[in-house]
Amino acid sequence: METIDVGSLVKVATDGPVIDGIVFDHPSSSKVVVAVIDRKRGPVFRTVHPDTLSERAEEGDADRALRLLIKRTPPVQRGGGRGGAGGGRGRAGHSRGAMHRPTGK
Repeated sequence: METIDVGSLVKVATDGPVIDGIVFDHPSSSKVVVAVIDRKRGPVFRTVHPDTLSERAEEGDADRALRLLIKRTPPVQRGGGRGGAGGGRGRAGHSRGAMHRPTGK
C-alpha cells in the first residue's frame, strides 16, 4: 500500500486468516497501529508493518465495534516524552528546580 491514512479501511495479513481493520495511527514508516477484532478479547489495537496491509472497499461486520474503540481512545500525543506538557524542558538555563530557601535565622 502506498499511502496509509488514519481512518482507512484495511485488511491485515496475519499468520492465520486475513482480518479486517481500521487504521488508528501511523507512528513511523515501519509501524501502523490498526484496530482489529481479536477472537478472545474483542476490539483491540495491534501494531503491524505497513507491508501487511491492503485496502478494502466495503464495510465489514466488525467496523462499528472498531469505530467505537477508536472513538473512546484518546488521541495520540507526540513529542511530550517524560511527563511534561509539550516538548522541551522548560525555560533555558534552569535545568533544576529551586532549592529550599530558609526564612531568617
